[in-house]
Amino acid sequence: MAKNILKVKAKARGDKTKVKMMAKHIMESGQRKDKKTGELIPAKFLQELKVEHGGKVVFEASMGTAISKNPYIAFNFAGGAKGDELVMTWKENTGASATETAKIK
Repeated sequence: MAKNILKVKAKARGDKTKVKMMAKHIMESGQRKDKKTGELIPAKFLQELKVEHGGKVVFEASMGTAISKNPYIAFNFAGGAKGDELVMTWKENTGASATETAKIK
């Protein structure tokens, strides 16, 4: 398992929860060349991201090489309360994956 890469801020207000997250990731496309060696830099990017609340998927994304370095993602979902936990699962094209958690404030 890789280290935590997601920085998450989640706030419940009324019957909705607003989530803002940034993934600290290089999102390498595999099309750039190393300036020193001239070799292609291997592709390494987030391929899947899933966010669950209370066992239900509230956000899901399939990503590719066109997504920028350190992608920022924001979304809202119905439900959620202060102290509830969000479970985020991500997977890279390299096969690396991890599950992280964040509390709703």
